[in-house]
Amino acid sequence: MNKHIVFAICGCLFLVNGFSQTKNVEELLNEIEQNNTALKGYQSFIESQLLENKSTNNLPDPQLSGFYLPFGDNATGDYTEYQISQSFEFPSVYDARGKWNESKSQQLASAYLTKRQEVLLQAKGILLELVFLQKQKTIETERKIQSKKIFDQIEELFAKEQVGILDLNKAKIAWIQEQFVVKQIESDIQIKMSKLKTLNGGNPIDGISSQIVLPIEIGAIENLWQDKLTKDPQLQKLKTNEEASLQKIKLEKKKVLPNLALGYNYQGVNGSNYSGFFGGISIPLWSSKNKVKAAEANYEYQQSNTQVITTSLYAQFQETYNQYELMLEKFNEYETTMGNLDSEKLLFKAYQLGEYSFMDYYLELQFYRTAKDRMLQMEKELQLLQTQLLKHQL
Repeated sequence: MNKHIVFAICGCLFLVNGFSQTKNVEELLNEIEQNNTALKGYQSFIESQLLENKSTNNLPDPQLSGFYLPFGDNATGDYTEYQISQSFEFPSVYDARGKWNESKSQQLASAYLTKRQEVLLQAKGILLELVFLQKQKTIETERKIQSKKIFDQIEELFAKEQVGILDLNKAKIAWIQEQFVVKQIESDIQIKMSKLKTLNGGNPIDGISSQIVLPIEIGAIENLWQDKLTKDPQLQKLKTNEEASLQKIKLEKKKVLPNLALGYNYQGVNGSNYSGFFGGISIPLWSSKNKVKAAEANYEYQQSNTQVITTSLYAQFQETYNQYELMLEKFNEYETTMGNLDSEKLLFKAYQLGEYSFMDYYLELQFYRTAKDRMLQMEKELQLLQTQLLKHQL
């Protein structure tokens, strides 16, 4: 009795450990995001760009100049002069440029989110492929076992001269084909795992199982679109481009104000010297010409570009959603019909009872297997379409 209890507890712990090692899609994507080398490299690039943008708002370097004039008719003695000065733009320009740099930082953040979305979208597509390959492997492994049973039975009947060599060969070919299908699926799984490993920074991915729950139903199209408008990096990038171009207008208007310079000056000759403060002003009459107009034209372009791209994305989003809805309807019909059937087992029993010849059994079996494979393929296509519709949530 105690032995049975111990075995039961060990079995439960094994099951719990097995389920705990299985990760959901979100956990796997988070792991890839943390380890992906492309994203890490892009983060370093963004950091360098932020520092470079910040440096554009620094003051110019101070200037130190000096004169010592010992040559010529120095009736009054050698002449000495030196000057140290600091030039700077009008103070409000630095504030405007700081806001422009902040808007460029938002652009960089949007660019990173877009890059991140591309990586995770690719990773999720591969994960979905793996989940369905695992499901397909389970199905094909069962089919391989069943084909082996049939081949063994026909081999016994052939030995008893109850069936001919043609039936034996057909049964053997069917079994060989199932073995090849399983090996091909295993090869495909290894290829997908290798791709995921690359996306995961060279680290192997664990915890992928066909038992991962993949919901199919999604919300109404208008609710999804409104959610996409607020979260999608591509659409957010358009907004940040508009904001940056608007801040550029404000900056160029501020740069019309004069530049200033302050400093200290010393002049000395024959024991006499003069010193005092230095001040200067530079009016940007030519350097700012047409820059405000150019910035305003760019802002108008960004607004127009946002409208054009948003309209195009909505049309594409609507097309994908309609495809999804149509396929979901077909999939539900398939699932309702196939879910109430246990055709392969019933056919196998009928074959064992002698109600079908091997060829009749095999032809009927292929019909139901094709339908089951088609349903699995439709489920995978639904998940891939859903991933496109919900990629803004990655």
